[in-house]
Amino acid sequence: MLMFSWGDHMDHLRDARTQINEIDKEMAALFERRMQAARVIAEYKKERGLQIYDAKRERALIEKNSAYIKDYDIRSYYVKFLQDEMAVSKQYQEHIISGVKIAYSGIAGAYANIAAKKIFPYGNLCAYRDFREAYEAVERGDCDCCVLPIENSYAGEVGQVMDMMFQGSLYVNGIYTLRISHLLLGVPGAALKDIKTVVSHPQALAQCAEYIRDHGYGTVEYANTAKAAKAVKDGNDQSVAAIASRETARLYGLEILDHDINESALNSTRFAVFSRVENKQVNTAGDSRFMLMFTVKNEAGALAQALNVLSSYGFNMRALRSRPMKDLAWEYYFYIEAEGDETGQNGADMLRHLSLHCDMLKVVGHYSDEVILKDD
Repeated sequence: MLMFSWGDHMDHLRDARTQINEIDKEMAALFERRMQAARVIAEYKKERGLQIYDAKRERALIEKNSAYIKDYDIRSYYVKFLQDEMAVSKQYQEHIISGVKIAYSGIAGAYANIAAKKIFPYGNLCAYRDFREAYEAVERGDCDCCVLPIENSYAGEVGQVMDMMFQGSLYVNGIYTLRISHLLLGVPGAALKDIKTVVSHPQALAQCAEYIRDHGYGTVEYANTAKAAKAVKDGNDQSVAAIASRETARLYGLEILDHDINESALNSTRFAVFSRVENKQVNTAGDSRFMLMFTVKNEAGALAQALNVLSSYGFNMRALRSRPMKDLAWEYYFYIEAEGDETGQNGADMLRHLSLHCDMLKVVGHYSDEVILKDD
């Protein structure tokens, strides 16, 4: 039988503590290196208007790194260690990025404001009067990036923003979808039977057209939904209601007279994050997306030939739209969203081949996976 003296126990305890001290010293140096790398990542994201949190990447890293632990009994503790480590890294990145200036169109409570706060909870949100002013604020360098709507599931594309994408210098580095739930908001004391006129943004009015028609309301257009809600508050007229968000009801002290009045229960808006610097990073999970805008040569079959180029190189087209060019009557430019990595050699070959059929060809943006913004 093996016997240990009290002195043996003390020696083992001392050795274990010495070993932990040495490991902690090594871990401190590794932690510093890791945070220095996190700073580089944060600065990259800040310049391109990218979100800090990437749930898919975190899950993949935890799955990969936890497999290094052979002792099954302690593997779950290592997973917790990784989660805590990543949480600290995100906090540090948010500290670096905090104060990043995000432009949007509208005022507090507008759907663009809501989307911007969800995408950049640590950012400094800057309100502008309209889409163009927000876009140009980034082009001038007054803001780091802007959040603008590009498409609604019911009312379609936002033409003014699409035109700026075609004509402007900014890149799209992220796409986010926000579910839109329109409410009918009135001043305190108003009742549904009192309402004669509704005010809102033209797209919100279009999305609620059936409801408005069924109730026989008159309509007045405003630059955005939040400004409409503020106008109802300032006017204090019980016969006028705004179509806007729940947040505007809280902001302006309005009462919710009816909810979910949009025609489609699946009503949602896609918001793009625009930046001066292009994001060239490719998601290795294979869910990369890119956006192209182009005009085709004035030749028979030019558009069909251009579209065939994408498929011939293995790129799956998810969306195709045309828009009239402002300075040329009956001339159009085209917008494509496609799946795949256009930054690799295959993509470079595709773009070179595609350019043979185009008068103008522009890669507007590159992003990985579309993010669904959660409701509060």
